[in-house]
Amino acid sequence: MVKGSSTTDRYGLPITTASATAAEKLVEGVDMALEYGYGADERFKEALQADEDFALAHAGLAYLHMTGGRADEARSSAKQAQDLAAGTSRREQQQIEVIARWANGKGTDALALIHEHLAEFPRDMLMVRVAQRLFVLGCSSVGAGVANYPREHFALMNGLAPAYGNDWAFQSQYAFAHHEVGLLDDALKLAERSLEQRPTNAVASHSVAHVYFERADCSSGADFLAGWLPGFDNRVSYHVHLSWHLALFELAMGHYQRALDIYENSIRPSVVAKSALSLNDSSSLLWRLQIYGAAAPPSLTKEVETQAAPVAERPGVVAFRDSHAALAFAVADDDDSLVRMMDGLRAAADKGDRLVAEVTLPMVQGISAFMHQDYDEAVRLMEPLFGQEAPYDQVCRIGGSHAQREVFEDTLVEAYLRAGQHENAESLLGHRLKRRETPRDLFWLARAQQANGKREAAEASARQAQDAWQGADRDSQETGALTELAENLG
Repeated sequence: MVKGSSTTDRYGLPITTASATAAEKLVEGVDMALEYGYGADERFKEALQADEDFALAHAGLAYLHMTGGRADEARSSAKQAQDLAAGTSRREQQQIEVIARWANGKGTDALALIHEHLAEFPRDMLMVRVAQRLFVLGCSSVGAGVANYPREHFALMNGLAPAYGNDWAFQSQYAFAHHEVGLLDDALKLAERSLEQRPTNAVASHSVAHVYFERADCSSGADFLAGWLPGFDNRVSYHVHLSWHLALFELAMGHYQRALDIYENSIRPSVVAKSALSLNDSSSLLWRLQIYGAAAPPSLTKEVETQAAPVAERPGVVAFRDSHAALAFAVADDDDSLVRMMDGLRAAADKGDRLVAEVTLPMVQGISAFMHQDYDEAVRLMEPLFGQEAPYDQVCRIGGSHAQREVFEDTLVEAYLRAGQHENAESLLGHRLKRRETPRDLFWLARAQQANGKREAAEASARQAQDAWQGADRDSQETGALTELAENLG
């Protein structure tokens, strides 16, 4: 090939480069990025060694920097890609522009351009992935979030499906769109078909874990991840998130020590400091432990407080991150950081940031009130963010998956119970139990029913919870409280 000539990628889209080696390395790197595999950055760098003016390779590095939470490096790589984009195809230039907008905090603008781009180039799979990232991050930085984002994302993926056939990368992401709108059987089929073609695909394994979570089949979910994770390179930042899913399964089964062991070995910031984005995993797991009745050791809470510290100085950038930073500060009883964070969020709200004003600020204030044991105030602030049709309530505007956002709903349930608002707790738990039955929800329901004078119903709920938690840690505070409740009712 001569300088400026084109070849095509795995999806038949043009790649402008003077080097066949550069094109080959780019395709390998994109596939690794699409499966969250290890080594994508090296492939993009090898592409640049073969062709130092290869714009798409710089764009690929910018994408990886963004997924790794390295915004400064992402902006630098995106700028290099833009500077080299002249002479490339319009498809390549638009892809570069999307990534540059994302890297520069213009998430809503990036998503708008993606919709236009995919209408013309539906097989630009990296742009499909960026769209999903922007939905999951509440469009990040700029915008009011997407109130019905699971449906919006599902509609986008449905429209693109005919262009992909049995492509493994598309199937794994299509699976995510399915389980987030409750289509669990189809989600599992898609994820399993993707794994059959690409057994190393962490994105597909992630969706398998989500399906088990939504089915409350925690034993099968834990078995699946415990069998799959040893073959997944632990140098990949996504290893932390999949380990979080494994810990969540163990915690749901009442295995506190197993969950803490997973945290210590595979999630703890001082052990696996691979990405600032792991704050979401570390803070939410420790907060769950705390509200369920098993406070984490101070050494662990101090680390997650340090991990969240930068957010206190510059909140309002990413709602999902802000909400989880609040959990980190609350679990560490760091009132000073929460106050600074809320001051920054109020300033952003005063400047017209609707997402902050309508969702992030009341969420963070509610978490702060909970930390201060002002449970009525926590309810007042958080309750309007939740509806009866999760995951389509206001909280989804911060992004994340239903499994990730559920920690905030758990907080509201516990706030109801501690505030003595037992009818509200019973109502919310009733809706949760219609989706799936978990021992912890049954235990919470028994507490609410007992307080509401429904002794027989409470006894039945407590007995169900005990039966489901036969293998739970006997010495945990939560298990002890359930046993005491059952004995008082029996």
